[in-house]
Amino acid sequence: MLIKNEIIFILEIIFKIMTQYSNDEYLKVKVRPFDVINLKTVEDLLNKLKYCGFQGRNLGIALDILYEMFTNDKCLVVMSLSGAMVPAGMGKLITLLMKHKLIDVLVSTGANLSHDLVDVFTDIGHYLGSPNVNDGDLYDRKINRIYDIFLPEANYNKAEAYLLEIIKKAFPSKIIETSPSEFLKIIGIHIQKECILSEAAKNDIPIFVPAFSDSEMALDLIKFSEKENFKFKFDIFEDVKNFAKIIKKYELSGTFIIGGGVPRNWAQQIFPYLDNLEKLRDKGLNTGYNYSVRIHTATELDGGLSGCTIKESESWGKYAKNSKHVSVWCEATIALPILVTGVLQKLKII
Repeated sequence: MLIKNEIIFILEIIFKIMTQYSNDEYLKVKVRPFDVINLKTVEDLLNKLKYCGFQGRNLGIALDILYEMFTNDKCLVVMSLSGAMVPAGMGKLITLLMKHKLIDVLVSTGANLSHDLVDVFTDIGHYLGSPNVNDGDLYDRKINRIYDIFLPEANYNKAEAYLLEIIKKAFPSKIIETSPSEFLKIIGIHIQKECILSEAAKNDIPIFVPAFSDSEMALDLIKFSEKENFKFKFDIFEDVKNFAKIIKKYELSGTFIIGGGVPRNWAQQIFPYLDNLEKLRDKGLNTGYNYSVRIHTATELDGGLSGCTIKESESWGKYAKNSKHVSVWCEATIALPILVTGVLQKLKII
């Protein structure tokens, strides 16, 4: 009987929660069926999607949040970049955001920057391919496959040769003692053509690569240490400290997250770090990012960090209690170009 009474009690609470609002409070805004008439721009498309459902509406909401982040001078915009975005053709979108100073910090995988070097030194060294191929045959032909993109090993070799040339010029002593972000800035300064690294250096946008050793570029540096007698001594903790200094300069901050992985969590963990350092919660202070737009395909069901919701991150102090955020569950090569195009049109940049 006790169990039965407990169940009845719980059901009564649920019923009260479900009936605490009137119909008028629930039924405020009607769906507006998507109408292509008078649709002239991508911005128009996103604005119409805001009155539809599912991920279309989330993508429309993302336009408004991203626009607010980009236009607020008090807001630091941190972009985290995972996945093979550069080989998939998304690199120019990143450089465009940097050129117009719409992002202030980039946190990336090392792989995206390795592919950035390939493209800049081989005049776009990636090719349209197919997932339906004989991968053993590709191996024999020294062609690397990234789903439906092909990358000849020869183009990696060309990028490696140019990188070595830059390092020899920038570090004649062959001793490199610095943070990874400062090293990447120096490399970017020495690249004359437009790419992510050079545009970041030109606009003083730091690039942080938390898992730096997990990339073709890192393998090149290890090879240079073995074959060319370079000594690389990277202070990875210095990047965390420098990122914290940047965060503290701004009244507000927001994330523009592509994918998940190490870049996403590294960017978000800065607030727990500051809390541990300065005991912010003990002082009654609200920590965390104030905005976030997130494009991803991970789910929260397995407890993995890439699927972790913004609300879950709020419990860690990674996001403020009153933050504005939206997650768009969509493959990034679909959502990212549509969203960036729309926000650039809204900003009157294109």
